[in-house]
Amino acid sequence: MKRSIWSLPAALLMALVACAAPARADWPDKPIRIVVTFAPGGAADIWARIIAEHLSAALKQSVVVENRGGGGGIVASNQVARAEPDGYTILMGGLAPQIIAPVIAGNAGFDALRDFTHIAYVGGPPITLVVPPASELRSVDDIIAAAKADRFSGYASSGVGTLGHLVVEYVAKRHNLKLTHIPYNTAAFADIIGGRVPMGSFTWGAALGQVQGGTLRALAVTTETRRPEAPNVPTFKELGYDLVASTWFSFSGPKGMPKEIVQRLNQETIRILELPEVKKRVIQDAFDPRPLTPEQLVAFMEAETARWTPIAQDAIKK
Repeated sequence: MKRSIWSLPAALLMALVACAAPARADWPDKPIRIVVTFAPGGAADIWARIIAEHLSAALKQSVVVENRGGGGGIVASNQVARAEPDGYTILMGGLAPQIIAPVIAGNAGFDALRDFTHIAYVGGPPITLVVPPASELRSVDDIIAAAKADRFSGYASSGVGTLGHLVVEYVAKRHNLKLTHIPYNTAAFADIIGGRVPMGSFTWGAALGQVQGGTLRALAVTTETRRPEAPNVPTFKELGYDLVASTWFSFSGPKGMPKEIVQRLNQETIRILELPEVKKRVIQDAFDPRPLTPEQLVAFMEAETARWTPIAQDAIKK
């Protein structure tokens, strides 16, 4: 007796449908795009390209990097949030474009936690405070004392809402200080070295050459432990601040990406960051890669959102 497929038991019918559904075993069968939230040449762009090269070899498919700046990362973040969740469009996002920029902008058009599939943690550079070598400011305590005595005219960072900006505001808030922030696009180091600005707050990688060359002096760094290339520079943590922080990057995709694709990208990213030639660069740039699962990355982003949102809100009110 012939039976219609619709008369089969539900469990068997579901199994047949699952077998008939297109498998994702052929992913990727076309190029993957990594959309970078900033212009070429910066840390996000450099690291997207490093990972893309190795990811392309692992997946046997082209992985291309597309730079889409604007709005501190909001333009690119919106583009990816609205893309098809098929595993072919990935955002090189992170703290600045997905968490801080929306606070600064006020209405970013996306929610960093709800509107993305979070894939893998990449890491990022810590922040350091720097002064000219001849400066009378020898420590973070000296900065606080100078500010309280109205002898501190302001500090430079690479822009409003950058982690460099927020680290100083974190310290200022703790000591009830009002400091003048001077955002720079370029020439900040020249003005600090020349004494026109008393202090700067920048990523460790950006300032390291000047520190090693003796044209700037580092007062503190936001790493967990002291950096081996600058063992005399204390960490904020040892100075009594709950301030271990980095301008971290991560990979995200549109909401609803297939779990098996997310898992593959997560595992490959973690593996790539452990490759000897990549790890050498990780150490050089003072990155802090962590083998976080997608679920752990979401929890980390929730904690970072709670941590930095009120500080960013306070900073933009000044």
